[in-house]
Amino acid sequence: MSTTRILQAVTRIALCLAAVCVLARRAPAADPKSPGAEAGRKPNILLIVSDDQGYAELGVQGCRDVPTPSLDSLAANGVRFTSGYVSCPVCSPTRAGLMTGRYQQRFGHEFNPGPPAAATPDFGLPLSEMTIADRLRSLGYVTGMVGKWHLGYKSEFHPMKRGFTEFFGFLGGAHAYLDARIAADERNPILRGTQPVDEKEYLTDAFAREAVAFIDRHAREPFFLYLAFNAVHAPLQATDKYTSRFGSIKDQERRTFAAMLSAMDDAVGRVLAALRDKGLEDNTLIFFISDNGGPTVQTTSRNDPLRGTKGQVYEGGIRVPFLVQWKGRLPAGKVLDAPVIALDILPTAVAAAGGTIPADARLDGVNLLPYLTGRSNKPPHDRLFWRFGRQWAVRIGNWKLLATNAGSPQLYDLANDIGEQKDLAAEHTDKVKELQAAYDEWNATLAKPRWGQTGARPRARAGRAR
Repeated sequence: MSTTRILQAVTRIALCLAAVCVLARRAPAADPKSPGAEAGRKPNILLIVSDDQGYAELGVQGCRDVPTPSLDSLAANGVRFTSGYVSCPVCSPTRAGLMTGRYQQRFGHEFNPGPPAAATPDFGLPLSEMTIADRLRSLGYVTGMVGKWHLGYKSEFHPMKRGFTEFFGFLGGAHAYLDARIAADERNPILRGTQPVDEKEYLTDAFAREAVAFIDRHAREPFFLYLAFNAVHAPLQATDKYTSRFGSIKDQERRTFAAMLSAMDDAVGRVLAALRDKGLEDNTLIFFISDNGGPTVQTTSRNDPLRGTKGQVYEGGIRVPFLVQWKGRLPAGKVLDAPVIALDILPTAVAAAGGTIPADARLDGVNLLPYLTGRSNKPPHDRLFWRFGRQWAVRIGNWKLLATNAGSPQLYDLANDIGEQKDLAAEHTDKVKELQAAYDEWNATLAKPRWGQTGARPRARAGRAR
């Protein structure tokens, strides 16, 4: 090749490179909504908790009179556990276990405290315990909470002292949905941070609004959002917008309950839509659970085919809706029956965030990711335990031994008797001894309750829930 042609070729290459540089400078920045913009970013964590929702109050678990399309979508796009448990059949102890990944009886948080005016002075999640918000914040997450706290009323127990950078909600165990001026809520106001606010919107809608706003504010950084609805806990209150959907339900209490459940499903749908609008859905690990079984008599909630209700260690009090979605990372539409428990959410979230938990943390929950992804076929737990005052239970495999407030322990084979109707204790004395020994060994490691069982107990039926 002649010198002239070589120079011409070099010139053409230089011109092409210059053009590429110009185009690169003029090219718009990567769309933050595009999946590519999420490459290398830690996943967001969204933990949604409903309040007093029965096992059967979910479309995918048999609910026929109340559509729950948004919640059902989590099951369709993720994993549904049919043996998902919480660590207590009432609110506050379950939340203490959920926040710490440890059986709450290990640090004396065994009972509900009663309302703010009557609560024992030292009520609160012990400051010695690290929360899921503490752990994720240390990994670079912005942490927000919207909804019901129920883990302490004093300033040192406030969510923003327990790892959350933002908070909108209330500190007590229940709250009105429509009229916050009732006497029961005078000591339990809606707070933004630490300041009371005069909330005008239906409370479930307000919580959806705040959750969406949190996602909008923090779309460009990894976040942990704890969205703890008080729905569908009493009092039964709903707006015409929601009750008008259920004119065919003649029972007034059931119609209002249906409206409240539908409102919560709409709220979840708004939050999921916000994730999609920001291009974050595929990079968000989502958990959904109820904090305990439904209190059938008070609210018409259904736990069937399970026996028992809120406040009891029968399955209806502790087995709850339990859904996990992480699009592209977890299989869609998978149903698993191995027992898992809400204590597992903390170690699973930390593992997804790339963190590790030191051995001296002594968690009782386990990382579910290997089991969820199919990398491991080994069930996450070979045994689970419950203690709630004089009530207690242990599950090993499909065998469950339990004791109520009085009487001898009862033994059930959950594989063949999910409704706990046939007590097999007299026929399988060897199993009774085995499970009793396991429970006694676990029970010996627990602390004494830091406060007593206060307030009215749920008026629950011992038989099958309606």
